[in-house]
Order: sequence, then structure tokens, then C-alpha cells
Amino acid sequence: MEKLYPRAADRLAAYADLLATEGTLRGLIGPREVPRLWDRHLLNCAVLERLIPEEATVADIGTGAGLPGIVLALVRPDLQVSLVEPLLRRTTFLQEAVDLLGCTNAEVVRARAEDLTPARGGTVLYDVVASRAVAPLGKLAGWCLPLCAEGGLMLAMKGASAEEELAASEGDLEALGADEWHVHQLGVDELAQPTTVVSIVAGRAARGSQHRRRGR
Repeated sequence: MEKLYPRAADRLAAYADLLATEGTLRGLIGPREVPRLWDRHLLNCAVLERLIPEEATVADIGTGAGLPGIVLALVRPDLQVSLVEPLLRRTTFLQEAVDLLGCTNAEVVRARAEDLTPARGGTVLYDVVASRAVAPLGKLAGWCLPLCAEGGLMLAMKGASAEEELAASEGDLEALGADEWHVHQLGVDELAQPTTVVSIVAGRAARGSQHRRRGR
């Protein structure tokens, strides 16, 4: 991690310690995951930033313990990250983590993704909407794409079956107005297990919504 993101190494280490202690005690991280926090979780999430434009606004849907959202906020201070999570015990942990780590470019949003969509009265759209192991791709797209600005990106971290899942979801994506989609392998030469990501370009934004941009 120090070689890939030297400026963020100390705060990433502090986050790893928090996940291994409070995160485990509160049931957000399984005890068996502690020995592989760096390889399977932190590094796995960090390389997602390679697909995100500069100074983008990012919503992490169903962030849980803050993966990938907190990692993205730490390695990319130019981003503005919203950590979207409906469960109180998780948002309590997330707020403590954001405060402890000094993540001034991250905010905790207690909500379900579908409640933030324009169809439910939401008025904010994002440059990037990310998720990690939240739901099947077709269902996930129904939550995430309506939150993307026109031309924005939905980034879904997936496993080895990403290609098959994408093929099975193409009808759903077309119905949601997606323009194009791809499967990426990130960190192939750096990680023991590369990160598989499905990227989907959103179509026209819903009327009545405002594109959320980072203030300058």
C-alpha cells in the first residue's frame, strides 16, 4: 500500500486497525477477514479510484463498514464521497471512522439508495455511483443508475462471474437507459487477486434533479 498510495498510507493503516478492532466487535467485519484486510479489502478497493475522474462526486451505495467509500476518500482527496447506508449501527461506526480519520471529503448519509432517486423525490445526482457486493447487477443498476448524472458512471465491484452477470443484465441496463458497459480488471500486475469492476455509463438524467458537483 505504501508503494501505491504513500500519502495515504498512515490513515489507511489507522482505518485497517479500526476495522480489525471496532469493526469486528460490531459485526461489520468477520474475524476471518482480519488477516486479509489489506489484500482482500483495502487494496482491492483502492484501485477502483483508477476509473474515477478528477474532482468527482461519488456515492458509495450500501457502504457497510466504508468499503470502498472510505478508502476512496483517503486515497483521492480530490473526491467528495457520500457513504450511503441505511442501518443505524453501521452509520454510527461510519461517522466515528470519518471523524477519527479526518475524512473531510466524506459524509455519511443514512438512507436506502432507492429513497434517494428522483422517483422518490431525490434532487442530487453524482458523477460516480459505486458499490461492492451489494446485490445482483440488474437489481443494483435499478438503484444506482438513477443516481448518476447523464454520462456519469456506475461502478460495481464484482467477482469472477462478472461477465456472465453482465450478459444476463443487459436487458435491464438498456431499459434503464445505460449507454455502454465494460468489465475491467484492475491491479493485475500489483494485486494477488485483481479487482473486477463492471462500469456502466448512465444515460439522460431524470428531470428535476440537480447534478451534484464538488464546490471549488
